[in-house]
Amino acid sequence: MQQLSVELVPLLRDNYVFVLHRQGLAAVVDPALAEPVIAALERQGLELVAILHTHHHSDHIGGTPGLLARWPGAAVLASREDRARIPLQTRGVAGGDRFELLGETVQVIDVPGHTRAHIAYYLPVSGHLFCGDTLFAGGCGRLFEGSAAQMRASLQRLAELPAATQVWCAHEYTEANLRWAAATVDPEDGAAGPIRERLAAVISKRARGAATIPSTVGMERATNLFVRATSSEQLAVLRRSKDQWQG
Repeated sequence: MQQLSVELVPLLRDNYVFVLHRQGLAAVVDPALAEPVIAALERQGLELVAILHTHHHSDHIGGTPGLLARWPGAAVLASREDRARIPLQTRGVAGGDRFELLGETVQVIDVPGHTRAHIAYYLPVSGHLFCGDTLFAGGCGRLFEGSAAQMRASLQRLAELPAATQVWCAHEYTEANLRWAAATVDPEDGAAGPIRERLAAVISKRARGAATIPSTVGMERATNLFVRATSSEQLAVLRRSKDQWQG
């Protein structure tokens, strides 16, 4: 069978929509807008069969009506707990559920913190993780509806995945996250050097206009201060620091 391909579609200021495809069929994750995604699919002659949502924010679901107007038979998967805020669902899912997509099994992981019903999608065979606004490259999502304890538990759940897992987060926040981390980390922390090295590589990529996504679970374990937090209290302090950072 042909290998699963994942491509990102940049839109808005810093969003990414992910297009998964194999043998002419496609799924998209967190479509903020319809038109750029339709263009990307039609350019490759792909038929949309599924739309996956990680959470209810408008910059993750706004393109779904337009996509369904073009491909009315596409399935829409999202948290069953958030049906009222993601109303076009054809299948509600929750942590622990599994379903088949493009010839692979997808595992649903509950990752509350950014929102109360946030979920992630993990494809263990091909090694892809689509985690929305929970785990960012070098950071984590803001705590809009959840607690620091919930976010830490969610991050630790994702950090337990294999190190080579590719982490597809939904925003290009990497440079800002790592600039903050480099300014915040204790110089004696073993992560300080790797954070500086990763930041230099990210600055170079962004100067060329290249995306910094995906990262890997192993990279986040080594250089993400939120993933490395040893308590909910420490994560809360880090989150407040990042929220207030003006660098």
